[in-house]
Amino acid sequence: MSFCVRCGREAEQTSGGLCAECFIGGRRLTDLPHHVNLLRCSSCGEFQKGESWISKPLAEAVEDAAVDSLGVIREARLVSVGARAVEQDPYNFLATVESVLEVGGFEATEEATVAVRVKNTVCKRCSRQLGSYYESILQIRAGRRDAPASLVREAMARVEGSVAAQARTNRQLFITKSEEVPGGVDVYLSSISLGKSLAKEVSDAYCAETKEAAKLVGQTRDGLDMYRVTYLVRLPDYQAGDAVSFDGRHYKLTRVSASGGKILDLVTFRERAVGRTDMRRVKVHEKASDMRLAAVVSRSAREIQVLDPSDCSIADLRVPEGEETGDEVRVTEIDGALYYVP
Repeated sequence: MSFCVRCGREAEQTSGGLCAECFIGGRRLTDLPHHVNLLRCSSCGEFQKGESWISKPLAEAVEDAAVDSLGVIREARLVSVGARAVEQDPYNFLATVESVLEVGGFEATEEATVAVRVKNTVCKRCSRQLGSYYESILQIRAGRRDAPASLVREAMARVEGSVAAQARTNRQLFITKSEEVPGGVDVYLSSISLGKSLAKEVSDAYCAETKEAAKLVGQTRDGLDMYRVTYLVRLPDYQAGDAVSFDGRHYKLTRVSASGGKILDLVTFRERAVGRTDMRRVKVHEKASDMRLAAVVSRSAREIQVLDPSDCSIADLRVPEGEETGDEVRVTEIDGALYYVP
């Protein structure tokens, strides 16, 4: 047991010969301002934290703002801190901050209050969106005017999903607006890099053709040229599942990727790869959505007999060895002959 050299009381622990009470000596270890402003975007509802904007519940944002405004003297170390807020009105809160600190080997607890004022503003991203700001345009076009609108919608859904995923780590990436145009859609984007990455993503997913064109629109304050870039992605006629022709033979297109595609021979049922540059020679014979179903009459190891859906005549169709078919199968008619489509 030690004695405090100032007050003479016994103490289990001393620092510089002083007990905890004499060492701290009534000093305030923490400091809070009279009030702190919490900026909230009136458009997206996110709160500013330093240079960032964060989505969180209002009560949590108020408590965090109070904690962030806490000052601690140089000699002390903050062990833990928490806050609780009481709403005065929808824009004003009184927050109590409780701190546990370590100073000179002693642990101390302090409470202090601060007024938190919620101020509405508009964040940079929303300001740009509301002002129709864009740096690039992604033009998605169907390969044919009679192509199904579902293909463009599917590509657009891919774009929206990709932008949403990227915006989680970079909130400056966004879609300013999208406009339907004959044969496709125009997507206005917040940055050139976003437009470029989306054009590549859509092109790779559909093995599509792409083009880009830049337009000078002005200069920055530093005198640098400012450009807007348009990326055109022309979707091909084909999709996985379609019956296609390639180099004089008939196939089912089984896969489309950035490197090209894979096709399944409708006679031998052997699969082969087609390089990206050769995919332009793939011609659609029948879309998967247009294929008809034929009722199976009988089956053997390598053949099935079906009712031709066009005239109900019996047709013999080859099937892959060991293929188990149901009561109905998909078929396509090419040059008067019926083919089984796996």
